[in-house]
Amino acid sequence: MNIKLQPVILSGGSGTRLWPYSRAAFPKQFLPLAGETTLLQETVKRVDQFDGNDEINLGGPVVVCNESHRFLVAEQLRQMGYDDSMILLEPVGRNTAPAMTLAALLVEKQADDPVLAVMPSDHLVQNEEGFKAALVEAAQLAQEGYLVTFGIVPSSPETGFGYIRKGPDLSGTASTVSAFVEKPDEAKAREYVDSGQYLWNSGIFIVRASVWLKEIERFRADILKACKDALKTESHDGDFVRVDEKVFSDCPSDSIDYAVMEKITGASGNEASSKAAVIPLDVGWSDLGSWPALREVLDQDEAGNVARGDVFIKDTENTLVLSQRRFVATIGVKDLVVIETPDAVLVAHKDAAQDVKAITDHLSKADRLEHVFHSKVHRPWGNYEAIDEGSRYQVKRLTVKPGERLSSQLHHHRAEHWVVVSGTAKVTRGEESFLLTENQSTFISVGTVHRLENPGTIPLEIIEVQSGSYLGEDDIVRFEDSYNRVKI
Repeated sequence: MNIKLQPVILSGGSGTRLWPYSRAAFPKQFLPLAGETTLLQETVKRVDQFDGNDEINLGGPVVVCNESHRFLVAEQLRQMGYDDSMILLEPVGRNTAPAMTLAALLVEKQADDPVLAVMPSDHLVQNEEGFKAALVEAAQLAQEGYLVTFGIVPSSPETGFGYIRKGPDLSGTASTVSAFVEKPDEAKAREYVDSGQYLWNSGIFIVRASVWLKEIERFRADILKACKDALKTESHDGDFVRVDEKVFSDCPSDSIDYAVMEKITGASGNEASSKAAVIPLDVGWSDLGSWPALREVLDQDEAGNVARGDVFIKDTENTLVLSQRRFVATIGVKDLVVIETPDAVLVAHKDAAQDVKAITDHLSKADRLEHVFHSKVHRPWGNYEAIDEGSRYQVKRLTVKPGERLSSQLHHHRAEHWVVVSGTAKVTRGEESFLLTENQSTFISVGTVHRLENPGTIPLEIIEVQSGSYLGEDDIVRFEDSYNRVKI
């Protein structure tokens, strides 16, 4: 049996519980939290193991992501050497059921009813071979018409996960699904784990595109209609696929579980379906949903500590200390989470680390941006990092990748002074164009159309000093942009 397997990676999460590392503009799936590569890249590699497998005909990955993350996804796939990927852009987030439906509609037009392997982009799996074997089994069941999910074999009575109750056994390790169960209290969670009949809900689904579309039409025809209508005017921009923003914004928001899976398993009063299957997964899985969860999967010292960066610990136990830039020291503490970034520091007891969202809520209400951006902000041409700011001035470090260029633009409220630190800059200022090299500089006056390019083969480093009455990033009027950006 040769199965067409289509990876669908859902990359819409914001990872607020891992603040201050994870932020809205650069969430956890784009970070190398547990290894050298990012969680998104690890997820794509996890399915890429099937190249050369006689049973599996693997399609290029389809990544569903927020419009604002499109260049992050494209760059990380480019680093992996992918030239056959498809990046499906959601103009607004509408949860996992619409995201999966858009992907199913899109790939069904391009392939002969493939098996979708739908998985979040921010999970960790330590046993790759075990995952591969489970995915082969799941794909075979899906080819027969089953809606398959993975249930994580619980290691403890967790209250932060939903559960799946197993039904009668099927072939191999699979069982039918008796019910999806909401997050329990501690006593109920312990009862579930002790029974041996419950698994954690992984949020991973394997199903043929036609089967999913049939079931979403059966239970949530409004979602299917909205997704079909949004795709009527689909447009392609390189690897990016865009849908109608207005139509998709009106699509109901719902999860895969609520929209379909709970209904076909009888959780909403329907006849339980033998076509919902679950495969137990015991592969060192983690959703990395909190700082303590990350500590559990990293190498610890004899006292249970994890320390990364410029860190000194003494008389410290069961503590996670991560430093990105500054020296951090702990003495005589235990059970803490200490996270340092250039613009924020988090100190929390490990049992309170799930409440980090209170911080991001506070920052949002205070109209601050530390929950949205890091001090280093990534752009398709490279990045910029805030160095200093004060009344009517701001200093930034810009890094422009070889061959890339910023948009042709002007500012109504600020002037800019550029100093080249390394590399070669091509500057367009009004009607003139010229090159600058190391230690040379230029001045861009208020209202002057300008552009910065890197014509060289090494990164271009620029120190930019902004001065003026308003220094916000929305003071940009674009005239031409290589990356088709309408917004910043």
